Amino acid sequence: MADAAITVEGARKKYGGGTTAQNALDGLDLEVGRGTVHGVLGPNGAGKTTLVRILSTLLRPDAGRIEVAGHDVVRQAHEVRFRIGLLGQHAALDEELGGRQNLEMFGRLYHLGARRARARADELLERFDLAGTGRKPVRAYSGGMRRRLDLAASLITEPEVLFLDEPTTGLDPRGRAEVWSAVRTLVGGGTTVLLTTQYLDEADQLADRISVVDAGRVIADGTPDELKALTGGDRIDVVLRDEGQLGAAVALLPLPGAGVTVDPDRRLLSAPVTDRMAALSGVLRALEGAGIEAEDVALRRPTLDEVFLHLTDGDRRAKEAA
Repeated sequence: MADAAITVEGARKKYGGGTTAQNALDGLDLEVGRGTVHGVLGPNGAGKTTLVRILSTLLRPDAGRIEVAGHDVVRQAHEVRFRIGLLGQHAALDEELGGRQNLEMFGRLYHLGARRARARADELLERFDLAGTGRKPVRAYSGGMRRRLDLAASLITEPEVLFLDEPTTGLDPRGRAEVWSAVRTLVGGGTTVLLTTQYLDEADQLADRISVVDAGRVIADGTPDELKALTGGDRIDVVLRDEGQLGAAVALLPLPGAGVTVDPDRRLLSAPVTDRMAALSGVLRALEGAGIEAEDVALRRPTLDEVFLHLTDGDRRAKEAA
């Protein structure tokens, strides 16, 4: 991709040695377009954080070609560092200082002059709706405010590429929404964002494209809608009034046998469909004809949670069978 902000080809990283060695990255390939949000999803231990650490020059790869903002992360690490920002899983703020003091401190650490550091701090406080916090210490901030300030600190040098490693872990819904809004504003201004997250709805909300990583390699890549199509497209959900009728409903309904899932606790059966309206009318007629009462019948697109489980479980089964 000519306009790629991040290019990863055949990245490998192994921890340990001998019989205990583990592949954190196992020939991973990734390409991220400029001015986009690219989500990286994967279970714990899939290699997400290792990837971010390598891209941000905090860790050297064992092999592979890896470029960020047009510069090699190993041979041109110094150039890469001046073009990136990083927001890790844990806030890197001084709890006793106020927001402005924290941002000024980060500015000076990045070798900005005192005047420029103050001006940049004011710009970022205004941008992230923190200008009214005054000198209130960070320990008195809410979770969302603290994360927004941490995000502001990662932008002191106006980076071309920003790495967000599980940025909303531990935040309540309001705090997560605040961070999402800030990320959208950044991308609107041209910043490229690589987002690792375990929240599937977060990737669905923010990402232009998503790469699903498992065991150190990308097992699927595409837009959220493209990935959702991998599980069979649209689904129909039927919630019955009587759990005891689930078996009869599965046998009677005009739905494919493969792909039907049953959740007795929720009195729910779900199945993939190709013709939305024909499936809906067929299900309603079958239920009425059999005297089975439905509490709810709905058509929906697959969720990224279903895509994630489908991809990672299938990949793991294939590896175990090999």
